[in-house]
Amino acid sequence: MAATILIADDDPVQRRLVENMVQKCGYEAIVADGGDAAIAMLTGPDAAAIDAIVLDLVMPGLDGMGVLDKIREAGLSIPVIVQTAHGGIDNVVSAMRAGAHDFVVKPVGMERLQVSLRNALNASALKGELQRIRHSREGRLTFADIITRSEAMAAVLRTAQKAAASSIPVLIEGESGVGKELFARAIHGSGERKSKPFVAVNCGAIPDNLVESILFGHEKGAFTGATERHMGKFVEASGGTLFLDEVSELPLSAQVKLLRALQEGTVEAVGGRKPMKVDVRIISATNRKLLDRVKGGHFREDLFYRLHVLPLTIPPLRARREDIPHLLRHFLVRFGAEENRTLTGISGEAMAHLAQLEWPGNIRQLENAIYRAVVMSDGDQLGLADFPVIATPQAVAADFHSEPLHSEPLMISPALHPTAPALISGTEIPIAPLSANGTLSMLNGSGEVRPLEEMEHEIIRFAISHYRGQMSEVARRLKIGRSTLYRKLDETSPDDPTNGSAEEAS
Repeated sequence: MAATILIADDDPVQRRLVENMVQKCGYEAIVADGGDAAIAMLTGPDAAAIDAIVLDLVMPGLDGMGVLDKIREAGLSIPVIVQTAHGGIDNVVSAMRAGAHDFVVKPVGMERLQVSLRNALNASALKGELQRIRHSREGRLTFADIITRSEAMAAVLRTAQKAAASSIPVLIEGESGVGKELFARAIHGSGERKSKPFVAVNCGAIPDNLVESILFGHEKGAFTGATERHMGKFVEASGGTLFLDEVSELPLSAQVKLLRALQEGTVEAVGGRKPMKVDVRIISATNRKLLDRVKGGHFREDLFYRLHVLPLTIPPLRARREDIPHLLRHFLVRFGAEENRTLTGISGEAMAHLAQLEWPGNIRQLENAIYRAVVMSDGDQLGLADFPVIATPQAVAADFHSEPLHSEPLMISPALHPTAPALISGTEIPIAPLSANGTLSMLNGSGEVRPLEEMEHEIIRFAISHYRGQMSEVARRLKIGRSTLYRKLDETSPDDPTNGSAEEAS
């Protein structure tokens, strides 16, 4: 799914010209014929997700400066590029002071608009990443900090937002790397306890003999090595939220005491003489199906029902591929800034490749792939060669892991899926203009005519690059169906050096 650009202009001719340029850059465009219509699209009950605005300054009714004022009053942080036929310095200063990100003069050229949109989106993404990092450190993460445009995530977000308004226990299930702790922090940061502590405990990383001490605390001299009194995570989180990550890994002995703490609202430290009252909101998470652990005798059924009051299941990244371009853009600008690298974006071919991989490690794997590519890339644009994606074979399972497994990593080749987003544009992270012409050699090095299948695949790859990864447009221009296009790509010749062969994968 490409970035969505709102074009607000009262001149239908100019509006259409800018719309065509925006679409050629690989973005989705929606139009408004005036300032009032633009504000309605931004703040109305059915407001669309807008990534940037191209705004005419001179319009009847609510003009461009009025729109900028309304955007500021609504607290929206969408980057705005203003355009006008009058390029006086006073207009520039006024628009910038009102919050505009950039300024262009009519008639704007294709390259100038593309650069302006690219810079605006990258700046917005970097601002969002910095805000997320700051909110995370301050314990103020909200649902606005979760990057998603997926329908599969919409229902999960709605349920989580309702949960945030109460102190109901929440159990978050999902594969490793989908963002379970991010959701837990957003629930905490959106509720009444947001000013109180958020304490996270990884239950799978605590030695069995220290679980009770870490969760409930211990008195001085309670056991060998207990030289000082320790309050415990429950007391530390009192008044706020206690996040029990990988709760399914708790030993049965600790589960008994946890159940008692949840039932009575009190904890008793190891070696303590009387229980202590605590007020804690519990959010737990697991990358396994907790009910299966109950059936297997590894988790107490009574504790399960205490934690499983409001379950949330976060879908894996492969079930919400339309989020991949947006995540890529945010990770790219963040790591580019951290590593002091100036990158123009990701090629359309690489974007198409990345949007259709399985991503068994989910968002964490995607993030690490971008980090590696930014560090290792020599050019100013990330290409397909910068993403030798690593996965473990057992992690491709569509369900949660029943038992943790370990194996050597292997290279995986791109697998195309009909569930991939219709638009997987390279200019979601804007890229440099491509050459208008391509060449196709009809003969091989021996002077023989090349196989038809080989030339066909080369044409398809060029078309994907030329149309910035917009697969629907590629299929339309080649006069084939999208399913046929995916099938032909999936049937890549083993001799193609860009394709991972079966021998390489093993």
